[in-house]
Amino acid sequence: MSKFLNFRKHFSTFVLTRGFFIALLSSAFIYLNHWGFSYPLFNTVLGITALYLLLQTEKKVWFFSGFFIGLFWFWWIGLSFKHYNMPWAIPFVVFFVALTYGILFWIIAWIAELAGIRATRPANGTKVPAPKTKSVAQQRIQSLFTLHSSLFTLILKALGLFTLSYIHPFGFDWLKPELMFVESYLGIQKWQFAIILSAIGLSIWKQQYLYLLLVVLAYQPLPSIPSVSSNTIQIVTTHTPVKDKWNELLHPAQFKALFQTIDQAIETNKTLIILPESVFPVFINRTQTLINKLQEKAKKIPIITGGLYWDGKVPRNSTYIFTKGKITVASKVILVPFGESNPLPDFLSDWVNKIFYDGAVDYKASREVTDYRIGGKSYRNAICFEATSERLYERNPKNMIVLSNNGWFTPSTEPTLQKLLLQYYSKKYGTTIYHAVNMSESYMITNGTTRIQK
Repeated sequence: MSKFLNFRKHFSTFVLTRGFFIALLSSAFIYLNHWGFSYPLFNTVLGITALYLLLQTEKKVWFFSGFFIGLFWFWWIGLSFKHYNMPWAIPFVVFFVALTYGILFWIIAWIAELAGIRATRPANGTKVPAPKTKSVAQQRIQSLFTLHSSLFTLILKALGLFTLSYIHPFGFDWLKPELMFVESYLGIQKWQFAIILSAIGLSIWKQQYLYLLLVVLAYQPLPSIPSVSSNTIQIVTTHTPVKDKWNELLHPAQFKALFQTIDQAIETNKTLIILPESVFPVFINRTQTLINKLQEKAKKIPIITGGLYWDGKVPRNSTYIFTKGKITVASKVILVPFGESNPLPDFLSDWVNKIFYDGAVDYKASREVTDYRIGGKSYRNAICFEATSERLYERNPKNMIVLSNNGWFTPSTEPTLQKLLLQYYSKKYGTTIYHAVNMSESYMITNGTTRIQK
């Protein structure tokens, strides 16, 4: 009984509820966008409120906030296991992901609170006067120590949130707190996020809401871009479930439909056609008949398509660029953790691959990011997950073509979160992104704004 009461002391209903509510506010922008109710003012208020409540809470609340943020943002990760005939693993994966972020948030708050106490302790090791002391002077000293401790703790918690986007558990880098403002009146650059955190921290420390007005220094006007693209580039959406994509008996019908799409793009005078990731789920470089057909079509229109590449030893997830008289292959640089490459040590990686992936070998990543030119314009190559990684935006590419297969995680909020991340990077680096997707909507992003191709 005493153990139960001790547990309730550390994890009360209030702590859990507060953490849940903070996570709900921190995740609302994803679901509002997913349901088509995303408004800049609403997202601005939600983001500021979430950060305000989080920064003034203790480490136990931080744990539950991180736990539920991990749950609300990434619950869909476990869905991929149903395609490996392991639906039983989904709740365990979801819980593990949520727990990982709960622990990460707790560590940030624990370090901040511990450092805050130690930083304000007298150098000679004497204790701060106890609150029961009657002396006015001692009470003022106690108040001063408490004030400094709370300020230092607050600063460290804000720094923890600021650097959270640089912490990537198992190589997964989709958690960026500033992403909450990607569709708001506030900017997503790091200096703007620093202003937001500073304004909120100052408001909490001084206990004056007036200081929140300083967030206007992070204001960023909304771009005025039409919602429908009139571009002559054909960005193709396909609707092939994962179970059908790898069924060789269905390939003839699938390939026929793809070539019909290419023919239609030629007939409507498109200047380029972009097909999704691994839309030809074969080793294209070892399938000469397919190469010949694509080369023939490429005499009339450049074709960007996803496919597999086999170098004789290991497979690669690649983009094939067919232009008149030329074939370029650009392989993936950053592989999906666990999905394409196991981030665990070799002895654990081999065991996981054997148990969960029928002994399949990991994909091979390319060493260098690939840029290619079509019609006098340079494009950065990206395949699905890597398009949401900072490395792909080195040297500020003006244009990027992204191929994705979201069939592993649909139906879910994964395509929405992916789109918001691409908007984030488009805003941050000024990159125009052309995104062809299987099993979710394809689109073009300019200056952080999505333009749906009709």
